[in-house]
Amino acid sequence: MRKRITVGAIAVSVFGLAAGSSLTAGATTEPSDTGGSGDTAAADGTAAASGEAVALEPGLEFSSILLPKFTGIAVFDQANQGAQEAAAELGTEPAEFLGPTAENSIDGQIEIMTNAATQGVDAVMLSNNAGDQIGPAVEAATEAGVHVVTWDSPIPSGEGEDVFVAQVDFDETGQVMADMARSILGDDGGQLAILSASPDAANQNAWIEAFNEVMAGDDYSNIEIVDTVYGNDESEESYNQALALVDQYPDLGLIMSPTTVGIAAAAKAMQDEGLCEDVKVSGLGLPDEMRTYTENGCAPEFALWSFVDLGYLTYYVAYGLATDQITAEEGVAFEAGRMGTYTIEADPTRDNGLRVLMGPFTVYNADNIGESSAPADTGAADTGAGSDMATATTAGE
Repeated sequence: MRKRITVGAIAVSVFGLAAGSSLTAGATTEPSDTGGSGDTAAADGTAAASGEAVALEPGLEFSSILLPKFTGIAVFDQANQGAQEAAAELGTEPAEFLGPTAENSIDGQIEIMTNAATQGVDAVMLSNNAGDQIGPAVEAATEAGVHVVTWDSPIPSGEGEDVFVAQVDFDETGQVMADMARSILGDDGGQLAILSASPDAANQNAWIEAFNEVMAGDDYSNIEIVDTVYGNDESEESYNQALALVDQYPDLGLIMSPTTVGIAAAAKAMQDEGLCEDVKVSGLGLPDEMRTYTENGCAPEFALWSFVDLGYLTYYVAYGLATDQITAEEGVAFEAGRMGTYTIEADPTRDNGLRVLMGPFTVYNADNIGESSAPADTGAADTGAGSDMATATTAGE
C-alpha cells in the first residue's frame, strides 16, 4: 500500500521569467526565487511551515506513461531520458515511453489516453497535440483515478489536467522571438513569415499569439508578418512550406519557426537553394541540429531550453501527485532533485489551469553555439526538393 501524504496550500512566492524583458543573443535567462528557503519538509513528508517545500519520499509504488506528441523526434527522446533519470533517483519504475506516429498523432494520442483509463496506471504525462479534442479521453482517465500532467504543450481548456509543466513562460517566448526578428532584420525591418507545427498544437498557437502581440508594438512597426503556414512537424512538409513561402513572397527576409522540426527544415531549404543571404531563419531549435546553419549564417540566432530537464521535472511532478505527497493547488512547493525547488501557480496564459514553470531560455548565435553542441550532419541527406529529407530535429514542439 502506498504511503499517502497530503500537502495543503502553502503560502510561498512564485517565480517566473520577466515577460517584458528583452534577451540579447547568447544570453540565458534565470528564473527568480521560487519561494523555497532551501529547507526540506518535515520527517513525515508534510510541509511544516509556510514557505517550506516538500521533499518527496522515494521508492513508492508508481506506474506511468510518458506520452509525446509522436515518436521519432529528438526532443521527445531527450525528455524521456530526463524522465528515466528522475525515476532512477526516486527508486521507482521508469515511465513507459509510448506515443503515436506523426501521421496519426491526434487520433493516436486520444487512443493511448483512452486505454490508460483501463490499464491501471497512476499517471499519464502528456505533450498534447490534440488541442481540446483529447478532453473526453482525459476526463475518462481522471475519473478512473489517473493523474494527467501535461508538459511542453497543455490542454487549452485545462479540463482534466492536474498541472502543466511549462518549459518557459509562453509570453516570454513571444518576446524572445520578436527580439530575435528585430536583431536579424535590423533597422530597416522587412517581411517575415511564421512556419509552425500543427494548427492544433496548443503551445505553438500560444507562442504565435504572444509573438503577434509583441510585434504589434511600436518597436516592431517596420516588420510585417505576411503569413503563417504549417509543416505539421514533418521535415519534408516543413521544407516544402519554407520554399513555398519564398516563392510566394519575393521580399521575404525571415522565416520564424517555433518548432525545431520546422526551423531545421527551413534552414536546410535556404541552404540548399543558396538563399541564406536573402532569407534568414530563426525560432526554436536544438543546438546540435542548428550549429551548421548558425555558423554559415542561415540561422543567425535561435533559442531553446533543455528537454532533458523538462522530462526530469515532469516525472517529479507526476510522482509527487500520484503518491499523494503534493496536491495540485496554487502555492504548493516541492523539491525536484537536482533542479531545486518549484512552486505550483496559476497559469496566466489560460483561463483555467495550473502550471509549474521551468525555464530558462537560452538564445544561441555563432558566439556560443559551439559551447553546447557538436556539429550535426546536416548535409547527409540530399533533399533536392525535400523529398529525401531525414526526420530531423526536435520540437519547440
